[in-house]
Amino acid sequence: MLLVLLMLREKGKYATATDNRRFVWSEIVWPLILELNDVTFTLEQYQKKRDDVCNKKNVSITIISRGLASLLQKEILLKENHNYSIHYRLIAYMRLKAECDYSTAVHEIKIR
Repeated sequence: MLLVLLMLREKGKYATATDNRRFVWSEIVWPLILELNDVTFTLEQYQKKRDDVCNKKNVSITIISRGLASLLQKEILLKENHNYSIHYRLIAYMRLKAECDYSTAVHEIKIR
């Protein structure tokens, strides 16, 4: 994981933000959605999953929090009070329990 962090330092801020979003989506958010089998999750559920991933992957919570904020900014995730939900175009993937990587999520949201 240290190698990944060193590589992130060499990248520009936009590439780093994208990597943070990808990591949070693939390691925390999407597995949590599939685990809960629901389009929404609470802040507490997210924090528990985040802590587990941080411990297993030896990643700083700071990197994860930047990734979550970035997913909210890109409107892949929506926040209301202490609840988060995925974009409505991703619900079909959840129902099928299909793999939905970050690039697929972005593509689905951008389709008009």
